[in-house]
Amino acid sequence: MTEKHSLVLQTDFGLDDGAVSAMYGVAKTVSPNLDIYDLTHNIPQYDIWTASYRLYQTVKYWPAGTVFVSVVDPGVGSNRKSIAVKTKTGQFIITPDNGTITHIAKHVGIESVREINEATDRLPGSEKSNTFHGRDVYVYNGAKLATDNAHFDNFTNELDPKQIRQLNIFDPQNHGDEVSGTIDVLDIRYGSVWTNIPFSFFEKDNVQYGDYFDVVISCRGKAVFEKKIKFVKTFADVNLGEPLIYINSLVNIGIALNQQSFADAFDLGIGNDWKVDLKKIETKGE
Repeated sequence: MTEKHSLVLQTDFGLDDGAVSAMYGVAKTVSPNLDIYDLTHNIPQYDIWTASYRLYQTVKYWPAGTVFVSVVDPGVGSNRKSIAVKTKTGQFIITPDNGTITHIAKHVGIESVREINEATDRLPGSEKSNTFHGRDVYVYNGAKLATDNAHFDNFTNELDPKQIRQLNIFDPQNHGDEVSGTIDVLDIRYGSVWTNIPFSFFEKDNVQYGDYFDVVISCRGKAVFEKKIKFVKTFADVNLGEPLIYINSLVNIGIALNQQSFADAFDLGIGNDWKVDLKKIETKGE
């Protein structure tokens, strides 16, 4: 008897129409007792970078065998490939080959990649539909894979993981009392900035709670924020509205305002254009 696994969906579809519900329906038609969950359906439209990051933020916390279907697909119906990916931690991801796997490849690792044949591996009767692969190809195969992980072997065209499309990621830098990186993503609900600078940089440099940093955030070389900020354990360690440096839930360095949106206050964005520099200027608390 095969063991069913959870199916987790991520899209940029929103919930204002029936697209996500149709995906649920296809999955339930494949396997009526399948457990289906939502990662998010509020990825900004066409934003492959954010889709990639949200998978990295989430995938490793689910059991091996879990199947993720991620559909942020501005090239739907074009010659971009559809792929099924097995991570080194045992989860599966079905998605377009458009860069969505970037952060998983870098931070989790890929064990195997298979191409999905869009002409044959699809919902029966959907052959003339070219613009809703989330329903017709991805969730259809995702449901089969969640029902039985052995379905992965039915995708016989194996691809080199190094050949799948990846977005550029700039690695963080550590120069002793100065570290730098980029803004990976924004905390959507609260407006905190999540950088790609790992807390291990601070550990290596013996940074302590209460130390201060000169913080410069720039976009394409132009500074948009400059201020001295304190590194703290919790948001409550500074007054309301004051900036702080903290360790986020992925154990990277975050920057925030206590109970206000840092991103909105300074009109910040994400990606490689947004650089963050932190230089330690004090080693003792106030």
